[in-house]
Amino acid sequence: MKTADWFHGRRVLVTGHTGFKGAWLAAWLRDSGADVTGYALPPEAGRPSLFEMGRVEEGMRSVLGDVRDRAALAATLAESRPEIVLHLAAQSLVRRSYAEPLETLATNVLGTANLLEAVRGLESVKAVVVVTSDKCYENQGLERGYVESDPMGGHDPYSASKGCQEIVTASYRRSFLAEQGIPVATARAGNVIGGGDWSEDRLMVDLMMAAGADRPATIRNPEAVRPWQFMLEPLRGYLMLAQALVEQGPRVAEAWNFGPADEDAVPVREVVELVAEQWPRVTVEMAAPGPAPHEAHLLRLDNRKAAERLGWTPVLTLEDTVRNTVTWYREVSENPAAAPELMRTQLASYSRRVADASSLLETT
Repeated sequence: MKTADWFHGRRVLVTGHTGFKGAWLAAWLRDSGADVTGYALPPEAGRPSLFEMGRVEEGMRSVLGDVRDRAALAATLAESRPEIVLHLAAQSLVRRSYAEPLETLATNVLGTANLLEAVRGLESVKAVVVVTSDKCYENQGLERGYVESDPMGGHDPYSASKGCQEIVTASYRRSFLAEQGIPVATARAGNVIGGGDWSEDRLMVDLMMAAGADRPATIRNPEAVRPWQFMLEPLRGYLMLAQALVEQGPRVAEAWNFGPADEDAVPVREVVELVAEQWPRVTVEMAAPGPAPHEAHLLRLDNRKAAERLGWTPVLTLEDTVRNTVTWYREVSENPAAAPELMRTQLASYSRRVADASSLLETT
């Protein structure tokens, strides 16, 4: 998929554009020539913001609002008349969901319903991608990767909200949007890492912030296995899925996994070691034993469906991912004003890797 060619001039609405993944996606679309409207809460007070530091708002329309506000969200969609809607707005932190379960459910579940309700009756909309999570699955500690037909579940409020998002989206698709001719799909990704994430209780953020402050980072679950991937990998999947929805309609209006290669689902401990190789200032200490919220120990995604039907596969190794991430934080720690150029550079570099991988496939 040549992102710049296909999205150029298309009207795209991105919810959650002030967040980590949303800011990267909005910047990518903006730089590809899309007519981008973003709808999201303001960046979280008291923490650095990629949206602000990267000057993502320049060249797009940014609307500050809450997806729980159905009237404001509907008014934004009606005014912007998007062809493609990419829904990323969410309360995205597992541990915060224990402290704020109702807010998590309201944002992730009711917010999704509000978006889909707003899409009803909009003739401009040709495709909707609802981004959920790999944690939507009922985690049974399986060694194999979860496939899209596995049952939904959720031990913690965040995971439950993501399973509910999937169910609500499927209901709207079957009850309303399919007959209206609006194809809707869901996208499930794993633990994404990359420059510009400053969310609480995330491994890479904790490591980078601790290194910048010359102190050790506290590690909770060193043997927990997660599907680590560079954030541009699933974002490319979301864009490819949006394109497929426009071109193929209901044939692809279903759930999709966008996880890393199997060998990149590794324990926290191995990621820490890779980070320390790139930035020797990174040091860690183990969290003291004690009561803590439940977190899944093992989680993998099966990508075969996306590979076979969309042509999407990861192009970066875990080593590439860690190197890109550490480079971003190190350079920004030395010069915060470099963030916009770093975003452009990494987007261009990643696009070249995708092009090279596509060319290799065509010649084999």
